[in-house]
Amino acid sequence: MAAHILEMRGITKKFPGVVALDHVDLSVTEGEVHALLGENGAGKSTLMKILAGAYIKDEGEIKIFSNVVEMDSPKSAEKLGISIIYQELNLVGALSVAENIFMGALDTKGIHIDWSNIYRKAERLLNELEIDIDVRRPVRDLGIAQQQMVEIAKALSKDARLIIMDEPTSPLTNKEAENLFKLIRKLKENNVSVIYISHRLEEIKDICDRVTIMRDGKTIIEAPVGDLSMNDIIRHMVGREIKGKYPKIEKTIGTEEVLRIENLYSGNKVKNVNFAIHAGEILGIGGLVGAGRTEMARAIFRLDPDTGGKVYVKGKLRRIRKPRDAIAAGIGFLTEDRKSEGLVLKMNVGENITLATLKNFIHFFHLDHGKEQNTIGNYIDKLAIKTPSPKQLANNISGGNQQKIVLAKWMLSNCDILIFDEPTRGIDVGAKIEVYNIINQLAKEGKAILVITSEIPELLGISDRILVMARGQLSGELGREAATQEAVMTLATRVDLSQSGSMKETTE
Repeated sequence: MAAHILEMRGITKKFPGVVALDHVDLSVTEGEVHALLGENGAGKSTLMKILAGAYIKDEGEIKIFSNVVEMDSPKSAEKLGISIIYQELNLVGALSVAENIFMGALDTKGIHIDWSNIYRKAERLLNELEIDIDVRRPVRDLGIAQQQMVEIAKALSKDARLIIMDEPTSPLTNKEAENLFKLIRKLKENNVSVIYISHRLEEIKDICDRVTIMRDGKTIIEAPVGDLSMNDIIRHMVGREIKGKYPKIEKTIGTEEVLRIENLYSGNKVKNVNFAIHAGEILGIGGLVGAGRTEMARAIFRLDPDTGGKVYVKGKLRRIRKPRDAIAAGIGFLTEDRKSEGLVLKMNVGENITLATLKNFIHFFHLDHGKEQNTIGNYIDKLAIKTPSPKQLANNISGGNQQKIVLAKWMLSNCDILIFDEPTRGIDVGAKIEVYNIINQLAKEGKAILVITSEIPELLGISDRILVMARGQLSGELGREAATQEAVMTLATRVDLSQSGSMKETTE
């Protein structure tokens, strides 16, 4: 049996009012890919930050190759061969690939930087990893997948023996994810270990050897991946059986068009988009990365320059020139980037919930704090937002609960039309089902819901009707009965542009 590169025993970490980790155990052997799973808020990120030296443990013991060590800073972790690749990549866009790889350790010749040697070393490292990237190219010119490869090369340049990957495939296409898996398998061949954190459970079976599952700050189980079914993994994560991954409720779709879009455009990214959505309907928007789905939603909300087209709400043409106009028309938009566009992370949970509707709490020119706090409490209870207090900073709670805060904000605004862009990206299976239930309930109340998602099973599971985009235009429509993965992919990839600018499906 391979030696343990890492043993973490009895790790405990407390924050004010919260026990984030309660005697957690984790062990990783040389050359294995070890999955670390759990719902948002289970403690995975806290445990990894302790391992990476960003947090200091309160109790417990960490061993690297059987030697007890203290992780008192990121530098100490780096010296022990531990590197972490966060979801938000830590690269400097203006610098070259080579400069990013060897940042802080640039070779010199006399008083000058030895650029030729730096480029040569970077090329050798990327060639060993079978990564084809120009080392002189600025990182900002690379796609996310290539930037991740640079992060991995950067870790290996520092002799990393254990690499932590946090949601590495979240922003990637299927092809890019396959390339990442190929690289991970190469790392295994070189006896490098990987701790792999992901909410995409199907990946775990594909790439991981063993799994540790956490729940509520505790270790629930550690086992070979092959010993657990998908249902076993989900049950251990959430502490209960989950029946119906895409829950449905009885509801009526109205005949009234709540929203009609005509000739929508956004620069050259979205062209001539036309559709309507009815009260109580969940309209799914599918398509490949780059098809223009997000740009279409942003154009409706007028978030970007050079956007236009007619927007009718309940049959009335609305003049929308900026997001404030869209909100006034009864349209809410939950962006895919909840951290930078959906929330103010340095504000607390309660402040974020009432951010868009503060005027409703003004009484005689003063803010009615009592009314505001009662409303905040009601929405925290209604959406089961896990937070020790409404005063907790939004930055300090899990991704799934951050998404619920954004939901609460728009539910409080009482919009008739809600646009969800990737509503379950980066959140765990239990939180996903809670989000689906909220979407269903909103539709049952007569809201018109537009959902953009890159996950085809999710698209098929929650939608009443599906529109598919390709090359900035709508390529086709699928009713619930006709909607299959193959049908969606056909519309997403096999599209013929006519001279008139419309699109027609080609299925030959």
